[in-house]
Amino acid sequence: MSASLDWREISYNKTLEQELLGLERRRASDPKCTIEDIEGTLWHLYILEGDDWLGRGEAQDITMAATIAAYESFIARWKKEAALELS
Repeated sequence: MSASLDWREISYNKTLEQELLGLERRRASDPKCTIEDIEGTLWHLYILEGDDWLGRGEAQDITMAATIAAYESFIARWKKEAALELS
């Protein structure tokens, strides 16, 4: 693997971990936080991702992709937990 690939992977993984940690902390500390709140933020992230007419650059694209992946993963896990609680 080349060095240029390493920084991309490191950046993506670091952002993903930080976002997931932040989402976990928010959920734990804010009893009013709902799946719908997190989905709303994800919706806005999708809009921001598509609103790139000036070009963010590779580093920001990686950050955006990792952030969106974290939100999608977090929502999926939360919904799975909620479904298990109902059964």
